[in-house]
Amino acid sequence: MASLFDHHLVNDAFGDPALLVSFRDERRALLFDLGDVSALRPGVLLRLTHVFVTHTHMDHFCGFDHLLRIVLGRKAALVMVGGPGFAAQVEHKLRAYTWNVVHRYEVELVITVCETDADGIARWSRFSSRRGFGREDGDAVQRGGDVLHEEATFRVRGRFVDHGMPCLALALEEKARLRVATERLAELGVTTGAWLRELRHAVLNGAPDDTPIAVRWRDRGGEHAMTRPLAELRACVLDEVAGVRVGYVTDLRYTEPNVEALAALLPDVDVLYIESVFLHADAAHGERKNHLTARQAGEIARRLGAKAVVPFHHSPRYQGRAADLAAEARAAWMGRA
Repeated sequence: MASLFDHHLVNDAFGDPALLVSFRDERRALLFDLGDVSALRPGVLLRLTHVFVTHTHMDHFCGFDHLLRIVLGRKAALVMVGGPGFAAQVEHKLRAYTWNVVHRYEVELVITVCETDADGIARWSRFSSRRGFGREDGDAVQRGGDVLHEEATFRVRGRFVDHGMPCLALALEEKARLRVATERLAELGVTTGAWLRELRHAVLNGAPDDTPIAVRWRDRGGEHAMTRPLAELRACVLDEVAGVRVGYVTDLRYTEPNVEALAALLPDVDVLYIESVFLHADAAHGERKNHLTARQAGEIARRLGAKAVVPFHHSPRYQGRAADLAAEARAAWMGRA
């Protein structure tokens, strides 16, 4: 059964960090980090609904202007999530331009910014092209644990790690999926149809057990219809399957508090994207720069119980040696370092 989404790095392992998450059944995408994203086609950028920025070092945030240029006048809404001071940083980006005609654009662009801190407080701000992207602040609210965003089928969680500044480590979690047990449909005397999509949607959105579901199908005998309660259909034709969990970890010191934060966020993660900036022979340089070596990244992946590891964010000093960094990370992950 296919996952809800596909995910891949926008650039190669030496390029700016950015992870694209594309939804299989929707013209929709998420982005983790906003470095150079010029490799993405405009049509892909226009599908973005949410951008999660781990921190605002240039290589993680310089793509803001490119994204803005693509979506301006074409897209109605974009949500951006970041750490302390993020709303002010977006505001300054927007204030760097002159907006004397943008209010006339047919499509109003509203950028909603969520600034979160280590105490779990989320502060919301709004920037509308109709008002020259002037900042409008909303109320501060208490987040639900470490959840940054949640919908019926997935959630994004985040915890801060130390990079000499707060930096968000991110977890993308597909909620439990519902697999259609087609072999049991015959017991009910029905076939597949659009009603299964309606059933899944009702279950995922927490509809009451007595919710009536209209079952319509076609077979050799013609068209048929009946109505059954949600609880009966769920028990008969749906099986729950664990969802996929993806971790995105970049820019952090190799310290026990950081590893503990990751262990709380990403235990047994299915796929871990993790920075592997330096070879371990240069660990002292990595410590000065507040970055991981490939071996340290592999050791973290092993401690988390990650099922797959994708090392990235390599230092340009190792250009042409990506295989060495990947091998070092993999050896530590497999316990061979």
